[in-house]
Amino acid sequence: MGIRGFLIGTASAMALLTGAAHAQTSDTTAQPADEGEIVVTGFRASLAQSIDAKRKADAIIDSVSSEDVGKFPNTNVAEALTLVPGVTVDRQFGQGEKVSILGTDPALNRTLLNGQTVASADWFILDSPGRTFNYALLAPQLVNRVDVYKSPEPRIDEGSVGGTVNVLTRKPLELKPFVVAGSLGYLYNDRSEKGDVQGSALVSWHNASKTFGVLASFQRTKDRLRRDGLEAYGTINANFWNGANDALTSSLPQSMIPVNPDPTKQITGTGQCTGTCATTLLANPNAKFPNAFGTSYFEQGRERLTYSATAQWKPVDQLTITADWLRIDATYDNLNQSMYAFPGNTWNSAGRLTGLNVQDGIVKSATFNNALSVLDAQYRVAEMHSQTFHGQIGWDDVHWDLNVEGGVSDADGGTKKQVFLEFLNWANYTVDISGAPDKPGTISYTSNVLGNPAAFATDPGWSGNLVNKPTTDKERYGQVDFGLKFDGVLKRIQLGYKYRKHETAQEYEGIALTGLAVPASNFDTRTVKDNYLSGFDGINDQMAGRFIINGDSMVNYVQGRPGLPTPSKFAASEFTAGNWDINEQIHAFYAQANFDAGGFRGNFGVRYVHTSTDSAGYVCKPGATCSAQADWVWQTTKSSYDNVLPSVNIIADVKKDLIFRFAAAQVIARPNYADMTNYFWLSDQIGTGGGGNPDLKPYKSNNFNASLEWYLAPRAILSGEVFYKDISNYILQQTAPEQHFNSSRNAVTTYQIARPFNAGSAEVKGFAIAYQQSLPFGLGILANYTYSDGKASTGGDLPYNSRHQASLSPFFETGPIALRATYTWRSKYFTGIDRGDQMYVRDAANVDVSATYNITKEIGLTVSGMNLTDSQYYAYANTQRLPRGVYKNGRKLLATVNVNF
Repeated sequence: MGIRGFLIGTASAMALLTGAAHAQTSDTTAQPADEGEIVVTGFRASLAQSIDAKRKADAIIDSVSSEDVGKFPNTNVAEALTLVPGVTVDRQFGQGEKVSILGTDPALNRTLLNGQTVASADWFILDSPGRTFNYALLAPQLVNRVDVYKSPEPRIDEGSVGGTVNVLTRKPLELKPFVVAGSLGYLYNDRSEKGDVQGSALVSWHNASKTFGVLASFQRTKDRLRRDGLEAYGTINANFWNGANDALTSSLPQSMIPVNPDPTKQITGTGQCTGTCATTLLANPNAKFPNAFGTSYFEQGRERLTYSATAQWKPVDQLTITADWLRIDATYDNLNQSMYAFPGNTWNSAGRLTGLNVQDGIVKSATFNNALSVLDAQYRVAEMHSQTFHGQIGWDDVHWDLNVEGGVSDADGGTKKQVFLEFLNWANYTVDISGAPDKPGTISYTSNVLGNPAAFATDPGWSGNLVNKPTTDKERYGQVDFGLKFDGVLKRIQLGYKYRKHETAQEYEGIALTGLAVPASNFDTRTVKDNYLSGFDGINDQMAGRFIINGDSMVNYVQGRPGLPTPSKFAASEFTAGNWDINEQIHAFYAQANFDAGGFRGNFGVRYVHTSTDSAGYVCKPGATCSAQADWVWQTTKSSYDNVLPSVNIIADVKKDLIFRFAAAQVIARPNYADMTNYFWLSDQIGTGGGGNPDLKPYKSNNFNASLEWYLAPRAILSGEVFYKDISNYILQQTAPEQHFNSSRNAVTTYQIARPFNAGSAEVKGFAIAYQQSLPFGLGILANYTYSDGKASTGGDLPYNSRHQASLSPFFETGPIALRATYTWRSKYFTGIDRGDQMYVRDAANVDVSATYNITKEIGLTVSGMNLTDSQYYAYANTQRLPRGVYKNGRKLLATVNVNF
């Protein structure tokens, strides 16, 4: 019997239990909520609210509650979720931005605000719009509670394989008649050695009859971070250096993309690699080495302003009218300066190899004579703006209830401007990665190249570029829910319909900068601070003492040039193909029944979803050179699909304080927007490329979950859960031949193009255990461990699945003093394929602490330390001995005065 038959059979069996008569009291178990006034505060109150929400829920959920009005346990909502078993967070830029649930890719989960989608946009130029939610945009001061649904209910929006995060905000009629809460703090980063003032304010009021209330809040957070690191750009095989000829090692204007100036010539010989060097090279043709390797210096100013307002009107007891407004304005301007040796450059390094050391298939070190080094300086203006309006009318009578709501959510963001200059240098150097992973690598020059800005200059043939890559994200939605209440075993039948229209678009335009021959020394250069690359083992003085340029000086120079070209989407094929628009319309109907037979309760039902998609973008005409606007046509591809998604949640009270839960469901997760586009890119030299696929269908999964929860004492729980996900339609990259124009050969040739296809299946299975308890003497603890085994049918790893993860958070709270520490750890995880390499991130741990002293009942002082171990983010290609990006973002210290009246 398939899962659909099983679920339908279960639903029929439940229906036979229903002695349906109209109820005399309203059902309160459908969605747990924090009702009434906040009368206790602190860690213990937060723990009690979270446990109570979990216990009352009709699905398998976990919750994180705020400690008090306007006071969430972390400065970032995503990082607070690490206390939930089965939830992991990716911290590539030093703070939690992407959340994985039960071993699944962040794109296969959904985040809702009060049950609805909030439009958002990413700031990083290398990120294409997807279905992930950037939690760094969400002010924790808004949040009352965060519920993580690990099993679905038909009433909840579809689109998640791993789980659904529902962020619940404060409502004025749920609070005291008059509440004023606020904070004023100072955040300091020990790596950037900069600090900034933070602040938040929340005011809530309702009248004495509790029929009308309003709430408004504001939050400002600012962080000037600096990320130090070592970077590699792809990998090459050692036989890349076999066949190099000194006669063809001329200067290449665009060093990042090797181009053969004369394809009719063959490259032969080993250049300067002779004797032992040549013997070693010829004996190890497939040994791997970084294509380019060097140091990264990344600076960014992050500022987020969050405004929100809520009004509630309750003219009669049964009717509640709510209006919400949320606005987020965030800036992410950044300057990245990568300074690297380029041993994989075809025309400036291939023939310059003079020696190498190979061990176990890895080129441990390689020495070059007069080879290319590069300084890439990229200044980016990046921002995100989001605005959401939401309205809701709810009628709740003893016999029936009705909910009608709708809203609009618009966001725009991305990189609004990039100014990029590339400075070239030729020198003698050795690149050594023999100490990786503990010592990621070094570059040693025979002269002080990295401290000499006059030694690097732009090439007039190709000096850099100007690029704009803005994105937009929009959602329109409306829904109606109708429920009938009964007093038999069947407690409630709920029917509903929801319409969603979502549009995501990306613009991409640029222009090459040519004719510049300017040294880096022209741009107000300086030596990095003494703490640059602190905490990295094996770093030499040359790397730690490198120079950097002033970003404003570079931008002013470029923009001040007469006749500066205007970026265009038709300046190059990569820009044109990067313009696309996705329109998605979703109609969803559902039916859900809630039942309660004493110690046996739950829900069952089905959700039907129709999805139609228009994927539009520029496509190059067959046989065209793709070099002019006339070569391109705007093409729209239409697709649609239907899904029937049954689910059941069964909860049994085994004993008074022992609850067993079982859930089974069919779920879907739609493809990432960027994967659904016509976008493509080509590498003319090697005949490869990649692109999107407008015909993609959603991931499908049969999910099974079971848990056992022991509420062993007040404010205490010991729980265990098991989960299994059988995923079909898994989207994998496949390579197939396609015909495209090859500009280097001036002819249409056959390329091997990698595109996403619904070509695979996967399994995720595992278990989680969690323990939370308030202990005597003011002590308490939260701890969890999750094991997740995720594999594709091909045997490959699944993105963002850590096999092991754990967190431990002890606390002490007595009188005016509250102390808390949180330790989180996750094992290595796969992130995707880049330039043919399997990309992973090494295991990492993080430690945060906080101490609060409540001066009075209303005023408290909190000091927090975040990332106290200065955790290292270590990304690697295939093996930890081939580092790809190794970064440290610094420790953060935050001192805050909180008031709550």
